[in-house]
Amino acid sequence: MKLPVVMQATLPIHDSADRFPVRRIFCVGRNYADHAREMGHDPDREPPFFFTKPADAVLTDDDDLPYPPASSDLHYEAELVVALGAGGTEIAPQDATAMIWGYAAGNDFTRRDLQAQAKKMGRPWDMAKGFDLSAAIGPLHPASQTGPMDKGRMQLLVNGDIRQDADLSQMIWPVADIISHLSGLVRLAPGDLIMTGTPAGVGAVTRGDQVTVRIEGLSPLSTRIT
Repeated sequence: MKLPVVMQATLPIHDSADRFPVRRIFCVGRNYADHAREMGHDPDREPPFFFTKPADAVLTDDDDLPYPPASSDLHYEAELVVALGAGGTEIAPQDATAMIWGYAAGNDFTRRDLQAQAKKMGRPWDMAKGFDLSAAIGPLHPASQTGPMDKGRMQLLVNGDIRQDADLSQMIWPVADIISHLSGLVRLAPGDLIMTGTPAGVGAVTRGDQVTVRIEGLSPLSTRIT
């Protein structure tokens, strides 16, 4: 029997015809204090924790997102996405920035009703977070051009109305610390993406909504829910 041909997920690169190959997608939970409190948690007592999305969950090029099945409570979560160009284990925070290939605006779409049910039953979040096309990501900007993205305004708008409005400097765990901590759990590698968490203001969207993520210094990301 002939083996199937599997297409690798890729991300667009700003002002380039090339595309960035995606290996894995890691996501940081509760990395903004106001969002942690919004979800009923104490941000002062929790180290960073991680969950994952499949690489082929990426949604790029401002494509539409079909409303996912098995849910009636689809939420947006604006996030800074970090793409790694190098890897390793036990990486010191002071060495982490040199591993970053680039940055992009992202949206961690979540089936909130499935997540709430999983939390209540003590089960994994996979089906709430890792469904098809759940990782909307805009064009990557090389870190050599942006410099470190440790500050800058991040907004999410639904049909032009601002729903999330924060600054990257408000992260509980800065990007270098996230990379360092994660590298103590798994071996990181080129092509890995890290979605670095969302601020307060998460909420539901419905069919027909236009969701836009804007991060200072990066290309905007726009997604229409169909």
